[in-house]
Amino acid sequence: MRFRALFPLAALLPAILLAVEDFPRGQIIENVTCAADATQSYALYLPSNYAPAKRWSVIVGLDAGGRGRNPVAQFQEAAEKYGYIVAGSKNSRNGPLGVSVPAANAVWADVSKRFSVDPKRLYLTGQSGGARVAMYLAIHAESFPIVPAGVIASSAFLPGGARVSSLAFPVFGTAGTEDFNHLEMKQFDRQLESTHRLAIFDGGHMWLPIPLATEAIEWMELQAMKSGRRPRDEAFIASLFERRVKQAEALPKGLAAWRAQAAIAADFNGLRDVRPYAARATQLSRDPAVGKALDDDMKIDAEEGRLSGTLQDLADQLGSTARRAESLTELRIRTMALHAKADAAADSPDRQLSRRVLRGFIASARGSNDADLDALLDEIRPASGRF
Repeated sequence: MRFRALFPLAALLPAILLAVEDFPRGQIIENVTCAADATQSYALYLPSNYAPAKRWSVIVGLDAGGRGRNPVAQFQEAAEKYGYIVAGSKNSRNGPLGVSVPAANAVWADVSKRFSVDPKRLYLTGQSGGARVAMYLAIHAESFPIVPAGVIASSAFLPGGARVSSLAFPVFGTAGTEDFNHLEMKQFDRQLESTHRLAIFDGGHMWLPIPLATEAIEWMELQAMKSGRRPRDEAFIASLFERRVKQAEALPKGLAAWRAQAAIAADFNGLRDVRPYAARATQLSRDPAVGKALDDDMKIDAEEGRLSGTLQDLADQLGSTARRAESLTELRIRTMALHAKADAAADSPDRQLSRRVLRGFIASARGSNDADLDALLDEIRPASGRF
């Protein structure tokens, strides 16, 4: 692996590792102050069997609100099972990169000096704006010491609307069914040609659930074996392969089954004979029902983009004296219609779509300094216990 020149290789030498006796294993440590910069801190998890004699994989987590415990808690179970140190910055947050980039660097520098780590197995993860920071760090060589082994991106992808078709590292992306960045993550899945996976879960704009965090780490373990970052573990491969095949075979014929078979073929390529699963995926892709489901999915995405664009256009027109009254009335009609659908008792694709669009509009229009728009946002904002 090629390390970036900024990476302090000497920091890996056991002779200069800082003492870790004061750090309990197997439990979340709420606050660790960086030795080189007391203004930077992070939450930490060390596996219960951590010992300096071994080099450990590391996850550096970046929360959108500086809540370092969040990524640590979500990945704790996977970290214990597969041997990862997890550190969540308490300084990185939505806002200027000038805050979050130094925060991420400070965490990695501190962890790599205090503990015995494997620099080939550093992973970045983030949620929302934190995911954008993680991607920025991974892509821009001048911003971070090494190219990570992978990025786990929850609810957001690239910063500033940037587009890429290929990356030098694998990406595991996630989005909730009611996540206002749901469409963005689906577009990431369609546009990125290099190794990646998108997992959709029931929920909103949030960190990936704990079971999905474990799935993401298992997927990264496969990628590490493929790339030579870790030795092949035949028992692990066999166990995960058997589980994935069993799950895929339990699905009824249709879109989900096609995606599951295609994922097995992609994920285990080079590790198992995946020709039967690739053939099944090809066969399922020719099913008219699968084609219709894909068409319907594209139509929903197009409608989501159209609705979001219309609301944004109407909000932008509030700045025009000539169009303000008409635009405000139209904006109220459209958002109230979405609110009624979003507040429906029964779940449905229409309810999910309405919630995504409405939440996205609320997030983008927040802090508008327009009293009429702010009043409308207060009316359509989800009530406690509802959406």
